Order: sequence, then C-alpha cells, then structure tokens
Amino acid sequence: MKKHTIKIVAFALLAFLAGSRLTAQNTVNAQQPQTEAPLNTITTAVPFLLISPDSRAGALGDAGVSTSPDLSSIHWNVAKSAFIEGNMGFSLSYSPWLRNLVGDISLAYLTGFYKLDRRSTVSGSLRYFSLGDITFTDINGNVIGNFRPNEFAVDVGYGLQLSRQFSFGMALRYINSNLTNGVNVNGTDTRAAQSVAADVSAYWFKDDLKISEYDATLRAGINISNLGAKMSYSDNDENDFLPSNLRLGSSLQLDFDDYNSMTFIVEANKLLVPSPPTYLIDSTGTVVIDPAGNPVVVSGRDPNVSIASGVFGSFGDAPGVVTAVNNDGSGAVIEEGSRLREELSEVTLSAGIEYWYDKQVAVRLGYFYENPLKGNRRYLTAGVGFKLSVFQFDASYLIGNAQTNPLAGSVRFSLGFSFDDFASQNKD
Repeated sequence: MKKHTIKIVAFALLAFLAGSRLTAQNTVNAQQPQTEAPLNTITTAVPFLLISPDSRAGALGDAGVSTSPDLSSIHWNVAKSAFIEGNMGFSLSYSPWLRNLVGDISLAYLTGFYKLDRRSTVSGSLRYFSLGDITFTDINGNVIGNFRPNEFAVDVGYGLQLSRQFSFGMALRYINSNLTNGVNVNGTDTRAAQSVAADVSAYWFKDDLKISEYDATLRAGINISNLGAKMSYSDNDENDFLPSNLRLGSSLQLDFDDYNSMTFIVEANKLLVPSPPTYLIDSTGTVVIDPAGNPVVVSGRDPNVSIASGVFGSFGDAPGVVTAVNNDGSGAVIEEGSRLREELSEVTLSAGIEYWYDKQVAVRLGYFYENPLKGNRRYLTAGVGFKLSVFQFDASYLIGNAQTNPLAGSVRFSLGFSFDDFASQNKD
C-alpha cells in the first residue's frame, strides 16, 4: 500500500473518532434480542482535548487532577495553580502520536503561569494537534490536493486560594478543528469547526498528617472540563458534543526523610455526554425510522439533546442489554442491573506512583484502564524527571503491545523553566 493511501486511511479513522455519530452501532431487533452487553463506545468531537499533554501525568497513567501543583495544572485542574511554587514559569511538551499507524502525527503543548499575588494565579496554554500530511482524492482516486489537518485549543485560567488548604479555579478555552480544508464532500461544503468551552475545578490538601512515623500530605481534586457549545464541520451536518468530562481523584504523599518521598495516586474519569442508545433494526439490518423521520430508540435516550441535558443525563442514560422487544420498538425488556453496570463501565481509572529523591530526581509508574465495551484502552506507563536549578526535564513512555494497541510506544517530552531560578542565578 502506498504511503499516501495509508495516511488517507489513518486520517479517515481519526476524523471518524473526532466527530461521527454511531447511530447504528448498538442495535437490536425482535427476532434476535441481545444476550450480552454489546460494544457501545462514546464518541465526541475534538477528542485530542483528552490526550495527556505533559510527560508527568503521561507517566502516571494519565492522572493529574489531584497531584501536587505543576506547570501543566491548567489542563488537569487549574485550581492547583493557586498553590504553585514560584512567581512565573513556562513549559513546552511534545509527543509523537499514533506512530504505529502514521509517522507524522504529533501533539505540542505550551503552557505558563504568573502569580498575581499570594492567593491568585493566572495561567495560559496552547495545545496544537497535527494529523500530518494528507493526500485528498475523489471517489475515482484522482488527487484533489495535499493538506495538513490540525486542531488547536487556547486556554486562559485563573486559580484562587479560598483558604490555606483549598482553592477554586476556572478556565476558558477556544477550540478550532480544521480536518478537511473546506473540501466538498458529497456535494456539501465543509469548514473548520469552532467552539468555546469552560472548566470548573477545585483542589484541597492537608499537609500536617502523620502515618506511622512519616509525615504525610493528602490531596484531592475535581475538574469538570470542556463545557461548551457543540461543533459542526458543515451546515448540513449534525452538531457533535465536546468531550465534556468529569475527573476526580486523590493522592497521598509520604515523606520518608528529608531526601525520599513517594506519592500514590488514584483517579476516576467519566465523559459527560450522551451514551449511544439501542436502536431498532429490521430483518435486513436497517435502522427503523418513525413517522417523524427519527430512528426508533429501543433503550436509552435520544442523543440529540441540549448540552445541559447531555451533561446531567449522562449519569443515567446507558441502554443496558435488551432481552426482548416488539417489532415496533415498544415493550422493550431490559436485563436487570445491566443499565447500572454499563454506566459504571463508562468510568475509566488511572493509578500512579511517583518517587522523588532530594526533590531533584523522579521515577514514575502508572496504569490506565478502560472497559472493553467502551474502548478497551489498557496500558502501563513509566517515566522519569530531573529538576535542576533553572529547568526541569520530564519524559514518559507508554508500554503496550504494538499489535493490539496503536498507542504502544508513545513517548512524551516536557521541558519546564522557572523565572525565579533565573533571577536567583543572576543575583548570585
């Protein structure tokens, strides 16, 4: 297969994940009811917003909402920035992405912060996701042109200490997704999709604890991110939800002595968007349409709802297993407990361990778990960090089987700078 053909296939896959609606993925008919839970993944627009942009969290199994404040706090929990050390700093991260599929996809991330005063901090970031060079062709295989699809997001955040141990944060985000360069698809003009979103977060810690003879710090965080308007890539296309997301977790740091400390992190994550419902199909496998022109929903909820309804309804809209249904879609029988089990299966888990020696050398391990029916991403992560007088370097590696996991072998590099350290060195 030619290189540009491989890229076209990879691009089609990524575009599909970015904005399609799987309206017929979870289906059932009266003659063949479900006997077990079907594959029922949730898709949204701009999924790159959920990729861990920095190496520290990338090495901890994508955990970061409850860890100690760092330069990438604006992504994970902007409330953490209120307690960040120093007055000003910035960080640059880079990750080649999906290298097992395509060789030139990458994610770049630039972030920084500035302390307004003792209690408040402003921060900002730029996230740029490049899908590499793509050769567009028509249905006859004729080359239309070359294009480099890309997506980016610009964030501005604010963190405020409400007490010595608690802070609140908010972030605003502009999102731009240009996947087609305006190519006409089946007679429909396409365009770059745009949206504006917001994050709301909180952070708490208690640093005067004792566990056995060791000093300990307990931290907890919560972040509701990407609350914003739906996106569309054409005038005729349905609008797609942003990856609105709830992340919460806690961490425990043990200080063994003046040189050695270890932190244990556990976090959970859930998309706040509608779960794909179960649709009725006929004997030919075609989705049944009602007199109003809408597909017949057997179980679950119609995903064409408002943003607020999608967020609040996401906690109870899983369709479950349909064991029986009438030919017209009425009288559906749902397996007892299957809806609750499916709701719980939509929660992903992250766990990590971070060890620091003399606050200069870090070693990190992590694990990420996603239910097989909701995407089946499972992988180990590892990484290291080095903190010197002026800058900090971090790297992470995703461990997996390249034959079954396209993310296997993903690496991230981050380089952070502290202006306080620069000023201190100049003074010395």
